[in-house]
Amino acid sequence: MPASCKNFAVVTRHIRNLHGGSQPILAQANDGLLYVVKFTNNLQGANLPFNESIGNELYRACGLQVPSWKPLLVTDSFIDRNADCWMYTSEGRLRPDSGLCFGSLFLGGDGIRLLEILPGTSFKRVRNRGNFWLAWLIDICAEHADNRQAIFLDGAMIGLKAYFVDQGHLFGGPKGEQRPRFLASRYLDPRIYQSISSQQLLNFQKIVRCLDVDQLWKRIRILPDNWKTASALSGFAECLGRLSNAILLQNILDTMVEAQRKANECEEIEEPSGRKPKFPILRPRIQAEGLEHRLVASRAYRPACA
Repeated sequence: MPASCKNFAVVTRHIRNLHGGSQPILAQANDGLLYVVKFTNNLQGANLPFNESIGNELYRACGLQVPSWKPLLVTDSFIDRNADCWMYTSEGRLRPDSGLCFGSLFLGGDGIRLLEILPGTSFKRVRNRGNFWLAWLIDICAEHADNRQAIFLDGAMIGLKAYFVDQGHLFGGPKGEQRPRFLASRYLDPRIYQSISSQQLLNFQKIVRCLDVDQLWKRIRILPDNWKTASALSGFAECLGRLSNAILLQNILDTMVEAQRKANECEEIEEPSGRKPKFPILRPRIQAEGLEHRLVASRAYRPACA
């Protein structure tokens, strides 16, 4: 363990397994908090701990809401005591590697209303709805190879607040080898993207071009050494290069706005038909699984034409 990696907690109790391609678990650490834990030898790829941790740091540096995270020490004795946390593969069970794993603070719990899917009629209640545009811009520059994921914390009288989760497919994906199209990282229901002004678009450019890049690299230096793969570091550096290119940013934003205009036109055309989607494309998110019961949000959705 590198001497600089001191801010970690130790996993003490396995709560249950969670959905997701990386086969994460919900666990309690010795700081008393609950975390979504993703193992270093997860089935998606070796870059996932780096992507999750630095993806969250990048989002936070841009003023976007993400769960807190920290390295979590998973010991051999914990793994041996909790065989249920072993991962499933086509060849049988896979024992998680011990050592420092990625841990994302679990936002759910008793008395907290956390939603994974909203009907379009509820989007107007999302207080930070405009952040989905900024998130999409960052995701394109970071070559995010999956749809943008978010969960919604219901503050009752003060509305909904979106938190952006699951950054494991940033920087070319968990293996660092994907080159996705720009629509790949859009939120699955394009109705979340409200009309946006030219001034807001200029503000987004200012935010990403004024990033404290040195601070982000400092955060990378204190990560566990085995998280810092060559492809992950390269993908992150390329992302910073795109975010600093004013002409490229303007071209990306123009493309985003045009894609959203087309999506809105398709929505208007399909609205009178009352057609329903042929298959469900929204899937459960890890962070929205409650401790004692599942809070089910409305699944009203109409697919985009884009």
